[in-house]
Amino acid sequence: MHRTDETPAALIRREALRLGFAAIGFSPPAIREKALERFVGMIEEKRHGEMSWLATGLQERADPGLLLPGIKTVVSAALSYSLPEYHAAPPGSLRISRHAVIDDYHRTVHRKLEELLAFIRTIGDGSVQAVIAVDSSPVLEKTWAESSGIGRTGKNTLLLTPAAGSYVFLGELLIDLEIRESAVEHSNRCGACRICLDSCPTGALLEPGKLDARRCISYLTIELKREFTPEESRMVGNWLFGCDLCQEDCPANQSRKPAPEGIFTIRKELLELTPDDILSLTGSGFRRLFSGTPVYRIGLRRLKRNARAVKENLSSSASVQAPQERDSGSANGEQ
Repeated sequence: MHRTDETPAALIRREALRLGFAAIGFSPPAIREKALERFVGMIEEKRHGEMSWLATGLQERADPGLLLPGIKTVVSAALSYSLPEYHAAPPGSLRISRHAVIDDYHRTVHRKLEELLAFIRTIGDGSVQAVIAVDSSPVLEKTWAESSGIGRTGKNTLLLTPAAGSYVFLGELLIDLEIRESAVEHSNRCGACRICLDSCPTGALLEPGKLDARRCISYLTIELKREFTPEESRMVGNWLFGCDLCQEDCPANQSRKPAPEGIFTIRKELLELTPDDILSLTGSGFRRLFSGTPVYRIGLRRLKRNARAVKENLSSSASVQAPQERDSGSANGEQ
């Protein structure tokens, strides 16, 4: 039974929190011309690299009514993947981004949004038409998330939420039911802080809020389909898949509320892999290790490409550090 003294927004928010979402908000589907201008600017400057699909569906990104005729509301939701049991690999080891050592977020967030949509249909008059978007439609996710009041984009171009920092997956429900609620306007939490910009080893963050994907380790190891150039191979460093460096030291990610229990489980065997483990994988071994995770999406060929780069980088780093280690008299000194 629904409480009659609660607004539809309050009812949906309560159900979203019960389902495990860290934050939820509602936006009227007004055309977002300024956001589209910024997006087009990125394309024109070639900062999207070889992700040609980003240049398609530009009008749909500005006007979600082209995705769902009769749309009345954009529901933005954030699901935390802040997992205290995730421990970064020690220096000199292969690394995998924390979002990739758990079940594929596309499926998990989509399933949760389906459950939320089922609830919304119980409070709507008749059937509610909807489109569920989790990286699957041309939607300006951060724009809608900001306008709905669930967070604000930080200098590293990621959405910062009060509940879970930037360790969140975003998803949207486009619905033809009008849900209105005053959105919270979040202040700029970054201030003069430059930790994220200074922590990027490749200079991918050109300036606050401006990313060049061509220098981003996550782009190189996940989105880029061809073989690396020598420079790209060096930029990968020790990252097999993804990169968390601009998030790990961010003050907004300290002491954040962890993800609800039972939604994500870390596959601990993925935290102890070496480049040689990857390079020796067969197709069946690849499926056994990575099936159901985001890593599985790039395939074994590209994963081995990444592993070759990591192996070479770790070997080069070890050879450079070896004389220093001998001089200090300790091969296990803390770095």
